[in-house]
Amino acid sequence: MLQIWGRKTSSNVQAVMWCVGELGLDYQRYDIGHCYGGTDTPEFLAMNPNGLVPVIQDGDHPPLWESGAILRYLAARYADAAFWPAEAAARAPVDMWAEWAKLNISQNFTGPIFWQLVRTPERERDAEKVRQAMAKLVPFLQIADARLARQPWLVGEHFTLADIQFGHLLYRYYDIALERPDLPHLAAYYARLTARPAYRQHVMVSYEALRVV
Repeated sequence: MLQIWGRKTSSNVQAVMWCVGELGLDYQRYDIGHCYGGTDTPEFLAMNPNGLVPVIQDGDHPPLWESGAILRYLAARYADAAFWPAEAAARAPVDMWAEWAKLNISQNFTGPIFWQLVRTPERERDAEKVRQAMAKLVPFLQIADARLARQPWLVGEHFTLADIQFGHLLYRYYDIALERPDLPHLAAYYARLTARPAYRQHVMVSYEALRVV
């Protein structure tokens, strides 16, 4: 059975859990990190010296950390060829768009926008910083919107690992109080994601425990 260390309110844990749900894997998840603590213990640091979640252990294999590496491992071991192609040339676009999402969507949304609006005390929030962050994020969302005008999923006709890396952030993007541009194809894509049971279970998770007022 797959063992997973990480609190369900962590967006990186949510990406891993959504993938696990889509693949139908048996797992045991342990709440750790943030209000649960536990990431600075010798036992946890022996698994991940960075002291961060998620960490997984699959059977007798050594622990794995870094959510992107975990997702690729799970896809390579358990997914079908539509989700994560075995042939390198077919797999490369999936990997490329997954990296694009991690570097351009996650890094430009989670810290500069979500943390500013949710995890920063209200008196310390900087509306101008959020505006500037949105100005940086929106062109990347427009790239996704243009692709999704032509196809149902980020890479093409099939749901893939790239959709996990990109789509797991959209729940928070659409849920927080934020002035968003009209991107109809992105909105329709998000609606398709919310129809997936694993997305509703593992990504559409309350983040109220993270909120600082």
